[in-house]
Amino acid sequence: MEIFSILITLTALFSFINYRYIKLPASIGVMLISLLFSVALVILATFYDFVMLERAVDFVRGIEFERTLMGGMLSLLLFAGALHVDLNDFLERKWTILSLATFGVLLSTFMVGTIVYFISLWVGLGLPFIYALLFGALISPTDPIAVLGMLKQARAPRSLSAKIAGESLFNDGIGVVIFATILGIALRGAGGVDWSGVMVLFAKEAVGGVFLGLALGVGGYMMLKRVDSYQVEILITLALVTGGYTLALHLHTSGPIAIVVAGLFIGNHGRIFGISDSTTERLSTFWELIDQILNALLFVMIGLELLVVRLVLSSLLMGLASIPSVLLSRFVAVSIPIGVLKSLKRTFSPNAVYVLTWGGLRGGLSVAMALSIPRGSEKDLILAMTYCVVVFSILVQGLTVKKLIKPGV
Repeated sequence: MEIFSILITLTALFSFINYRYIKLPASIGVMLISLLFSVALVILATFYDFVMLERAVDFVRGIEFERTLMGGMLSLLLFAGALHVDLNDFLERKWTILSLATFGVLLSTFMVGTIVYFISLWVGLGLPFIYALLFGALISPTDPIAVLGMLKQARAPRSLSAKIAGESLFNDGIGVVIFATILGIALRGAGGVDWSGVMVLFAKEAVGGVFLGLALGVGGYMMLKRVDSYQVEILITLALVTGGYTLALHLHTSGPIAIVVAGLFIGNHGRIFGISDSTTERLSTFWELIDQILNALLFVMIGLELLVVRLVLSSLLMGLASIPSVLLSRFVAVSIPIGVLKSLKRTFSPNAVYVLTWGGLRGGLSVAMALSIPRGSEKDLILAMTYCVVVFSILVQGLTVKKLIKPGV
């Protein structure tokens, strides 16, 4: 409760400062202020015997970012995002979304890993190739929370929103399997990995998540259409999200995919056939509020993580070099599927590749996966590189992608 109260207080204070004086989009503004706050603490500790820094570091470590995001906040944020997405737009562009969320993630993983490996050799750090691939696996999937927030701020057209949002909502399944497989190889060697088990894991995570999400969505819909009380219906959706995500973890299926599918079902089929107009409005308001509060809270946490990331000169240089490496890999991973689909008479605007490349933001999910790596020098370097890419992605790409967006992408 103490950690939660401090985080909420900081989030409220940073949100107020941003709203009154800086006037950036809410999530980006609070993250920037949080970063500046962390930098100020570090600078004060450099020149003075500043006890507050040590307490702040202990506080940030006590947050347990990975468990807080992956075990709690993520399900609420994904459901809030999926609830407002048009399923028909997804289905019309299913081949684009599927190719980017599978082939695109795989190709980007190996491109990023290979480039980062040779850069590390060049600067004298010698990051093992398997750990370079591990970094590629955690940084390649786009972050649905950051992406959906960006699309809202940019007021992107529906066709573009469907492509970017669809990819980001569904590419975490393949991303988690790739990350888990490469981490297993890094820890046990290629001989210690059961490759048939990897395929079973993917089937359980991705396919199992879809079916569980459908079951949750249908079950929630059957309950929602039998009541006409927004208090009860909000409780039902909360139970669906929290209970469904916990059930997915126990069944070893993808909780994020399950919650996204359930959110799409409730947000489309449930609203049309099961919920009254007044309840729909209140339900939307409730989940929009949850989305805004947790988004602000998450980006404050990302900013505070700077206090525990070891940014020595060598890791900072690797982090800066990783930014163009990730962007180049993203560009190639987007260009090939779109090129193939264009040859099959799918229509894209001339700047579709550039928007999808620059709009593929990375966020808290990448940081959480980096924090899940066992302790060691490789983890410190990967975490520093991840942090640099995520900060650049949100602060620079998130603020400028609107200039690339044009109708008809």
